[in-house]
Amino acid sequence: MLTHADTAVGGIPDAAERAALLADDPWWLILIKAVVILLIGPILTILLIVWERKAVGRMQNRPGPNRVGPNGYLQSLADAIKLPFKEQIIPDTADRKVYFLAPVIAVVPSLIALAAIPFGPVVSIFGERTVLQLVDLPVGVLVILACSSIGVYGIVLAGWSSGSPYPLLGGLRSAAQVISYEIAMGLSIVAVILYSGTLSTSGIVEAQQSGWYFYLLLPSFVIYAISMVGETNRAPFDLPEAESELVGGFHTEYSSMKFAMFFLAEYVNMVIVSAFATTLFLGGWKFPFVGADSPLNQNWWPLLWFFAKTFLLLFGFIWLRGTLPRLRYDQFMRLGWKVLVPANLVWIVVITAVRAVRHSGGLSTPQILIGGGVIIVAVVLLSLLLPDKKIPDEDYVPITGGGHPLPPLDLKVPEQTPRQKALAKAEAKAAKRKPAAVSTGREAGDGDL
Repeated sequence: MLTHADTAVGGIPDAAERAALLADDPWWLILIKAVVILLIGPILTILLIVWERKAVGRMQNRPGPNRVGPNGYLQSLADAIKLPFKEQIIPDTADRKVYFLAPVIAVVPSLIALAAIPFGPVVSIFGERTVLQLVDLPVGVLVILACSSIGVYGIVLAGWSSGSPYPLLGGLRSAAQVISYEIAMGLSIVAVILYSGTLSTSGIVEAQQSGWYFYLLLPSFVIYAISMVGETNRAPFDLPEAESELVGGFHTEYSSMKFAMFFLAEYVNMVIVSAFATTLFLGGWKFPFVGADSPLNQNWWPLLWFFAKTFLLLFGFIWLRGTLPRLRYDQFMRLGWKVLVPANLVWIVVITAVRAVRHSGGLSTPQILIGGGVIIVAVVLLSLLLPDKKIPDEDYVPITGGGHPLPPLDLKVPEQTPRQKALAKAEAKAAKRKPAAVSTGREAGDGDL
């Protein structure tokens, strides 16, 4: 049992002290933390929807929501009340069990992923000293990655169980997209793990006391920022929901509360990846340019710094949506497999070399990291400047002025379509099975009788 002299309220304990404080939490404090963790996602979703609509409206020189509540700030609350009472429409071709289960699979992992995020230092809650974190696991990074990736199962199952082609195509796109960008995201975190020497989220925050990984590991941060937009299916990477191609994507056949659950999962995942990026690259709950013993890094102040950084990253999602057009699917997949993943692998090799040189007493770490970052940027630019593979001329189809391929010169149009041939064949079979007609003479004789 730790005493007040061991760790002052607002202080920064080490890993053992944090574990001891969390282990000493009474049941009612654990319950309060769990309820707050579950409510963070839905509350921030209500706020983010209004914020996004107003910000994008301002970017596009048009009004956002301005009818419900003061300045329209209660519009999301009205939508949250309206959606559960809307009519529920279920397709006849849907697999009902999977159809109902898919939204739950998408939402539940996203609600529990914040449990491993450290929101602040030691504080006092109703006289009980504790850490602003629900659980501090030795593999907290892997737990958050697992929770953020499990949600794609709900999207894939929603597309398959709807019994419609557009949701199925959206589900397949989402599966390929998440696999591609999950690899890039995981590789970007490898550099952080190598540099901090731990998989614990609180340990990573403590390791950034001498410098944030935002600038020490800039290539990793850039790759993570791109990957988290693709991971959450947000514009310009919202290919599974492309309304110009797939109507609404994987949730086309969903309505009422089940559609609201998919909407909730998307915004909660935005909060998760933003909070995770804050923990990994932006120093977590620490205020910049001050030491651990500063009053700004004690008591409840760090909670404010943590959410300020998270909201800054969330604004990046809104900014991208109002700025960039949607990519083509082949361009999007090429970016993940041919740019982000190779650049990440080269950067991991650079980080390993940096650690080896640093331990051997060579150049300073910032010098080596800056040099490695320059090399990575140069390699990426060279890969983008390389010309595409030229297709031999004999593989080309002659193109008219309108951009459409010409039909072959020896084209022969069939006299009948395959359907017409099948109908004619069926009619012939039916004629063979028809009974012979009775002669008119026999009919006359029967009539005389």
